[in-house]
Amino acid sequence: MNAIAQTPSEQTPAQQTPIAATAKSPTHTFRLLLKREFWENRGGFLWAPVIAGAIALAFGLLGAITGVLAMRETMDHGGSPWDHIRLDDAKGAKAIDLFVGFLGDLNFVSGIGFAYLVMVFVVFFYALGSLYDERKDRSVLFWKSLPVSDTQTVLSKVVWALVLAPVLSATIGLVIGFLMWIIATMTMLIGGIPNASAGFTEAHPFRILGNVLMSLPIYTLWALPTVGWLMLCSAWARSKPFVWAVLLPILVGSVISWMDTLPGIEIPHEIVWYILGFRGLLSIVPGTWYLNETVSSAHNVEINGPQDLQQIVDFTSSWNALLTADLWIGVVLGAAMIYGAIRLRRWRDEG
Repeated sequence: MNAIAQTPSEQTPAQQTPIAATAKSPTHTFRLLLKREFWENRGGFLWAPVIAGAIALAFGLLGAITGVLAMRETMDHGGSPWDHIRLDDAKGAKAIDLFVGFLGDLNFVSGIGFAYLVMVFVVFFYALGSLYDERKDRSVLFWKSLPVSDTQTVLSKVVWALVLAPVLSATIGLVIGFLMWIIATMTMLIGGIPNASAGFTEAHPFRILGNVLMSLPIYTLWALPTVGWLMLCSAWARSKPFVWAVLLPILVGSVISWMDTLPGIEIPHEIVWYILGFRGLLSIVPGTWYLNETVSSAHNVEINGPQDLQQIVDFTSSWNALLTADLWIGVVLGAAMIYGAIRLRRWRDEG
């Protein structure tokens, strides 16, 4: 009790050291900044995908109930709608098993994709307003009065945009996908679809889980130029950062494309718009690295039968993006823009 009642001046150096070390620890400060970002933006990071997923599950459940009732009504009026499906030979039965398992995988992946779709909008507008909003509401003056560096503040926002938000969305998406998989398979079982149990036995939930986890580092690197550009505009623009971040690349691309109409000038339109429009603004969309020729050629899916359907939901070829100059050039440019955002936040004159 005496130790608790002591004031800092009365404590011994041994008692003061841990407190001082904790207060000055960069990792401790950075963790506090990460918590601050979450509590200030938990509506987008957490509740937006949760609520959207709940709505999707509700509609999926309603659709399942409607489908089961329709199938049951058909059965009550003279037979099953699946009577034409023949399971006389083992090969045909196995083909149906694989197809039903693929439907289960597809429902699982669709749940993850739904959460990622919400994340794209959340991360886009979060990065775009991350440094502008604090100047707009003047809260930047309060945060600058604290012993927190601009580098730590900006990097905490970068970590949320590129690492923590995707991880949280993937986690929520896996839960949504799992429930959608259960709903779909149970609907097939109750509806009397032949071999519907294959929705459980022939699905690949653990493979999908591994694919999602393995793709997260690729996403962090691939999305870096878009996040860097949005945060640079957020730090630089005095007003309307959306106009600068979105319309400026479109305007520049349009002017460059127009120059191609002049005699003696040839412009590679595809490269210009790929850099300005696609890599500059849309790299935060998961899976867009498959539009790179090297990655897409490695993910060359050939469907010759039901046994090949699982290749559609196999994303292990994402790692081929690490072999492309496209990814690493984007990393360098994204890091440079984030550095520029740090410098602008430090020296921005609002007077």
